[in-house]
Amino acid sequence: MSAPTGSSSPLRSKKPRFGSWRKGAAVGSTADSRLLDTPPSSDFTHTDPWRVMRIQSEFVQGFDSLAEIGPAISVFGSARTKPGTRHYEMGVEVGRRLVEAGVAVITGGGPGSMEAANKGAFEADGLSIGLGIELPFEQGMNQWVGLGVDFRYFFARKTMFVKYAQGFVVLPGGLGTLDELFEAMVLVQTSKVTQFPIVLVDSAFWSPLVAWIKDTMVEQGLVSPGDLDIIALADTPEEAVALVMAGEAGNKVAAG
Repeated sequence: MSAPTGSSSPLRSKKPRFGSWRKGAAVGSTADSRLLDTPPSSDFTHTDPWRVMRIQSEFVQGFDSLAEIGPAISVFGSARTKPGTRHYEMGVEVGRRLVEAGVAVITGGGPGSMEAANKGAFEADGLSIGLGIELPFEQGMNQWVGLGVDFRYFFARKTMFVKYAQGFVVLPGGLGTLDELFEAMVLVQTSKVTQFPIVLVDSAFWSPLVAWIKDTMVEQGLVSPGDLDIIALADTPEEAVALVMAGEAGNKVAAG
């Protein structure tokens, strides 16, 4: 399935969206930044207690929106990946193959590799989910998202990535991708979540990082050798999807 022509945002009218944070926010100001800033003395008693209610509403919103999506895989990757590049096309194929394997696709809903995975899932007639985040620069939900949920707070959004996923596929990316990758690894390593596979796509990109963990962190006793078994490397979308669906680091995936 391809996007209809004649519109810069062809899928917007069909997309269920939950949450709203695009209006009225000051430039460079986000809900996260306001929460984490140390406020002037008396402001704490007037703002932070009420902010708890907003945080609660985000969790309720996420749980309610995603509760019945069925088995899903979270796909992480750079927002800066350009359409037509090798990594973008990898993302499209990952999304398509995951749908063909019987699972929904969850991304951060933004551009780049996230857009690519959503596009592949949408074109395969699967459930294409985007979990957007308020940022000081406008990013927006990509046009291939079929179910979109907007979040103000990173920690609420991250909970949804983990709670509703049975595995992770990680495309090449930057700091945000590393943040998501290492948090997922820590959750598995500390048994905070049922063990499930984390597959890194493009071994040429990821091997230097894995080598540094092994040769520096493991060598100095900062990481256990077995912790590297939490992740697997793949060179093709076909291999990545096969590994994540096989549950190489666990057996949480159970597609119908």
